[in-house]
Formats: sequence, C-alpha cells, structure tokens
Amino acid sequence: MKIHVKALVVGGGAVGTAIAYHLGKAGWDTMLLERDELTSGSTWHAAGLLPYFNMSYATTHIHDYSIKFYKTLEEETGLNPGFFVVGNLRMAQTQERMDEYMLYASTAETCGVPYEWLSPSQIAERWPLLRTEDLKGAIFHPTDGYINPADVTMAMAKGARQHGVTVERRWQVDAYDWTGSEWRVTVTKMAEKGGNLVPTEERQVITAEHVVTATGNHAQRTAKLLGIKIPAIPVEHQYIVTEPDPALVAWRNEGNPQHPVLRDADAKWYVREERGGWILGPYERNAPARFEYGVPDSFRADLFPLDLERIEEEYMSMIHRIPSSEEVGLKDDYNGPICYTPDGNPLLGPAPGLRNMWLAEGFSFGITAAGGAGKYLADLMVEGEAEIDMGALDPRRYGDWMTTEYAARKNEEAYEHVYILHHPDEERPACRPLRTSPAYDRQKAEGAQFGHVNGWERPNYYAPAGFDDHAARSFRRGGWWQYAADEARAIREAAGLIDASAFTKHLVRGPGATAFLDWFTCNRLPKVGRINLTYALTVAGTVRTEYTIVRLAEDEYYLISSGALTAYDGDYLRKAAEDKRDAFGWIDIHDVTTQWGVFAIAGPKSRDILKEIVKDADPDTVLGNKRFPWLSMRNIELGMCPVRAVRVAYTGELGWELHHPIEMQNYLWDQLMAAGGKHGLKLVGARAQNWLRQEKSYRAFGNELGRDATPLEAGLDRFVDTSKEFHGKQAMLDTGIRFKCVTLLVDGPEDADPWGREALYDGATRVGRLTSGGFSVAFGKSIGMGYVAPDRAAPGTKLQVKMFDRLWDAEVIEDSPYDPENRAIRADG
Repeated sequence: MKIHVKALVVGGGAVGTAIAYHLGKAGWDTMLLERDELTSGSTWHAAGLLPYFNMSYATTHIHDYSIKFYKTLEEETGLNPGFFVVGNLRMAQTQERMDEYMLYASTAETCGVPYEWLSPSQIAERWPLLRTEDLKGAIFHPTDGYINPADVTMAMAKGARQHGVTVERRWQVDAYDWTGSEWRVTVTKMAEKGGNLVPTEERQVITAEHVVTATGNHAQRTAKLLGIKIPAIPVEHQYIVTEPDPALVAWRNEGNPQHPVLRDADAKWYVREERGGWILGPYERNAPARFEYGVPDSFRADLFPLDLERIEEEYMSMIHRIPSSEEVGLKDDYNGPICYTPDGNPLLGPAPGLRNMWLAEGFSFGITAAGGAGKYLADLMVEGEAEIDMGALDPRRYGDWMTTEYAARKNEEAYEHVYILHHPDEERPACRPLRTSPAYDRQKAEGAQFGHVNGWERPNYYAPAGFDDHAARSFRRGGWWQYAADEARAIREAAGLIDASAFTKHLVRGPGATAFLDWFTCNRLPKVGRINLTYALTVAGTVRTEYTIVRLAEDEYYLISSGALTAYDGDYLRKAAEDKRDAFGWIDIHDVTTQWGVFAIAGPKSRDILKEIVKDADPDTVLGNKRFPWLSMRNIELGMCPVRAVRVAYTGELGWELHHPIEMQNYLWDQLMAAGGKHGLKLVGARAQNWLRQEKSYRAFGNELGRDATPLEAGLDRFVDTSKEFHGKQAMLDTGIRFKCVTLLVDGPEDADPWGREALYDGATRVGRLTSGGFSVAFGKSIGMGYVAPDRAAPGTKLQVKMFDRLWDAEVIEDSPYDPENRAIRADG
C-alpha cells in the first residue's frame, strides 16, 4: 500500500471509482480505498437506471456526461459496462404533467439533450403491451436506458488503474487529521469473520494532499470523523422483480427490441425489462430514513425486509399500465438504503471549514450521476473550477443550523417527491416553519404565503384568508399570480414592504480588512458611509459571490450577500482571508446574519412613510438627497429602533434597506405598518420583487450570476475596476466574451410567463438560454433575462423563447428598460 498520494478517494462505489478514474486521467497520483469490496454499498442493489430528466441545468450536464462517458468504457478498458441503450419513456396522465415535461424539455435543449414527443396512439403502436387510453402523451429519450451498476463500476475501476490509480480493498478510515499542509489518514485493515466485517490489528497512516469522501450510506460516520455536518442520510428504496411475463417473452421472441425504461410519473414508479420479466421501482409515501447516526457494523451488502403494503398502490398501477403483468409472480425483492439530501441534489465540492477535503455524498441517483460527478469534481480539484456552475451542488449550501432530524425528515420528503409534480413555484412542507424572523406571525396574519431560503421562512406573496398555496401552483400563471402583480404595481405606484432578513451578512474588520477586500473583490471599495456593489471571482475569473459592501469605518465593512448561501459565502470568505493574512495583516470576520433583520421599503411614497417615524432634528431633510444620497448608509432612528439604513432598492424604485437589531423587529414592523397606511403601503413578497428587478436588468446570483460566466460576460463592466489588481482578474480578461447577458421582452402565451429555464432561438438555431423569467407590470408582458451568443446581444435583436413546445417571439432590449436614467431611485424629497 502507498503511504503518500496526491489524492485519496474514500469509497469504492460507482461515484468513488468515477472520481478516482478522472483524477488519474488528469495525472494526479491517486489511491482509492474501500472498506469492503467494490460496489458493496448501494451500488450493488441499484437498479442501474440512467434518467436524463432533471430540472437543474448543472445536474443535466452531469447526467449527460455520464451517459456519454459510459458508452466509451468498453473500448478503453475491454470491460463491457452492461449499458442497454433502450431509451427512456416518461408517460403523463395529465396535461399538467405534460406542462412539466415541456418545461424540462426546454431546459434539456439548453444542454443539447435529445428527446421526442409521443402521443398515446404512438406509444401503443410502438409498445402494444402498454395501456395508453388514459395517457396524455410522453417524452422519450432515445439515447439513455439502463446499465449494470457492478459492471460499470468495475470498468471505471479498471480504467482508473490504467491511469495509474491504486485501488485498495478492505481498508477502513478511522481518523482524519489535517497537519496544515496535508491530511494524515489513519486506516485499519478489515477482515471477514462470521459473515461480518471486523477490524484487525493492522493499521497504517496515509498522507494525502487532497481527500475525497464518497462514502455513501456511511456519510454520517464520515461527518463525525471530520467534525462537520453532512445532510446525507439513506432512505429505504424497494423494488421487485417479477417472474417472466409470457406476453413479454412472446413479444421479444417475435424479434422486437427491449421496451424502454418506462416511467409513469403520475403513478410514481419506473419499470424496465429483466430477463423476460419486469422490475418495478416505486417512489411511494412513508419510506423511512435509515442509519441517521451511522451504519451498524453488522450491515454490509444487506437489505431490509420488504414492505409490500407500502407499495401496493404502485404495484396495482403497474398492472393497470401493463395488463399482462397481472398474472406474473414475484421472483425477487430488494429493499436497500439509497442516500438522499434535503433537496435531492448530491453534495459535491469542498467540505465546509476544511482544506483540501472534498465531499461526494448524498447521491440518490448515483449511477446516473457518477461519471459526470467524477469529471466535474476532478476539474474543480485540478483546475480550480469546473466549466459548469457547481454552486447548486456545493456541500456548503447547508449551514450549521441543519440537524440530523431535519436532514432525515427532508430526505424522506425528497424521496417521496421524486415523481410529484416539480412546479417551479413549489414549496415543500416538511420541517417547516423552522427558521423564522420575529415578524413571522404578523406576516402570517396578513396572509403571507411563505417560501423558504436556507431554512428561513420568507414571504413569497400575500393572499386572502383561506387561500391554498399548494392548489395555486402551476407551470403557467398560478393562482398567486394576480397577487404578485398587484404587489409589483404597488411598489411602482406607492410603496411596498419586503422582509429581506434572510440576507447573509458578514462583518469584516481589522488592519488587513481594506487591503484584503480590495484584492478579494473586483470593484472599487466605497468610502466611509457609502456602499458599492461588487463581486468576488473564482480562479477562472467567473463570479463566485455578489456582495453589497457598506463601509462603516476605515477598516470596518458590512458585507451583504445572498440569503440562500450563508455558509457557502462565509467559508470562502474566511479561507481567502486566512490565505492573505500574512500579506495584508490581521482580519476579523463574523457572520452576523441572525443579529440583523432587514426590511426593504421601496416606492415613490417610501420617503413619506419613513418621515412619519424618523427621529431627527430636521425630519423633513434627514432622508433627502443632500443628507442621505443614493448608494449611502446612515445610522438613523425610527421611533425607538436604531436602524442601519442603506439607500438602495433591488426593485429600482426610491427605497431603503432598513437593517435593524433582530430583537426589535416586531416593534419596527408595527411602526412601519402604522405609518404606511395613509400612504398606500402594501406588503410585498419575493416573487413580485423578482419581477421588478428584471425590469431594471438587475442580475441575480444563482441565476444570471454564477461560476460559469465572468462579470464582463454578465454585462457588469461598470462594477469592475481593471485599473487595480484583484483575484481572478487575468483569468477574467483571458476568457474574453463567450456570451452576453441580455434582457428580453416576450410575447408569450396569455396564461404563462417564462420561468428562466427556457431555450432561446434565432429561427431554427439555438442561441442561448434564459436564466430568469416573469411578468413585467411596467410593460404588460412577459420578461426574461439570459445569455445569448455575442452576435445576438444587440438591443432590437428578434429571438424566440421555447415555451410549451412552441417558439414565442422575444426581443432583446436595452438594459434597465424601466427608468433607464434611474430618476425614480434617485428622487429627492
């Protein structure tokens, strides 16, 4: 066994072997350790399906890479990975399900994924064993199918060895220790005794510059060894294998090909052929989480007892869809652990708080994702950044507030939701409310319909008593749409109050703070009492984080960033500061997110409302442009509440962000509500705010801004000071302009707006994709933002948006189409 490597991969399932393969291919000296045998975790009992279907742009790329990569393995390694390219037929019983497929299909087009539409009669003609009279249609992926999980894992392991990777079995990791420059990993040799796997006296210490954990069901043990939280906990997944179906056997004996992998999403199952019979895999309700605190030592390649009553409904629906299966007996059954995360996406990227420790955990669709996960994580490790934005998969998207109980219950929900309609406006209910601002009960009493961001409850919109948010969801304009439109108009015409308390807030101060932030971000730093919008870049010159920086003193700064990514931003900020402490001096960083609440008040009447309650010797001028100009911060008093007021508005109207001590939030809320009544103040949620910011072409992090585009490609040249040196500058300049961010007005359907996942066309040529979408109250039509080829970015360019399998006219318009001269936001009083 080697005792020093550049990269140590822990875990010998499909994901671990794929990562080892790609690290070896990149030239890194790599070793893979497996505590038992390769594939002995969830890989061995996986059904081996390779579904393209995913609403995430990044995950679609990962799945696409896997499917293409697996087709190359036999030529490279000589081992057949057992890939049956039979296609994937995803059926729909309702028009709403077809709407979901059409939204997904437009996303798939942006990644170059092929698909076909089939009518019920076409399905019946191709596959007469299926009952189709109650279907609306289906989407068919001809290029995927299913694969043998053990075979593809062994093929990747052989390929890894061919690239110089060492593979060691029966070694268990018992300790990780960071020396400041490398990891010391203590491992114990395991042996089989009485059917169990037990540690021996043989131990070894391996040093590695980088460690990757791909420990699957053992993620909770890994978390304890590392002293971090990993919300990857298995959930029971069962599937059954039938005896041969005579009708299917006859069909195949007639020379017909295999059926595609069948998915009846409304019935919550998948089915595929298996040696003349069928495999049924349901995603039923009430599947329990297992191993919340670790896998028992006695559990190896084991299974749980089958619970047929739990899947009875899904079993009967299979018989309905494939009538010939009714008389077929059961041959085998499997009920094994499959790891999930609270949002269903894997945890792929840097471990929070640790150096050179990488997580690849929580793969509920591990076979589908393994190849792409290996490729893009290796890119991230070797090159410093991947070509796709990995932010949606980053392990730091969950903070320390997350508990084992939360992860277990949300993972059960994620399992149950595999085939539940994925509305773009969906809000899943498990474990909520959990993180609430003090004004939560007041907002709820006013009709707030909440979403959640990083666990925080945040009003999406306000509706009358008795309104059913779940029933209001749709792939078109849901029942909430009119309320959001009214809220948006209120901000344009009078005033609106938005709870933005979920914003991430960091205090950065100390002798090295100014030099550090000047290097860390691409814009000029503001003067004391002023603010600036700026960006921290990746090593590739793309956007890593968006910050509003408020300068409180010469060496003290208040940083405001996305509420969804507190741990993600904080971890990167702290590590960067540690790296530069010797160069710049002492830097103190505090996460003060939960200490400060934030209300955003915006609209032409917002100054009048604040004048009612501001305490100052001259209340008529304290909020005017002379004493309180746009893009500045002042400490003011609203009644008895001290407020750090920031004159900025994400809606593009006159407005302020009112940062206040969180314990005084209810008092401030009551003051604002009382003062706002005669000025037409309306409570406003996040959806209206999202529409309004698009009318100003304000880019949103996680939409227009991410790790796959530079700030220059995002059209943020005015926030980049190329006269100074900053992290990622040269890479940004070297990248050039591959595509441009644009704003478009869309002549779309009367009952729908784009969601920001749609493909953009110029005639028959796909030229880009939307990253945001919604409705513009100012222009009375749909609006969107996205990226297009540079030669299609000029205002006036006519394009089309793919919605509901149709192309709808759209036009590129000038940035900030609403109030381009910023007269409203600069208005004096």
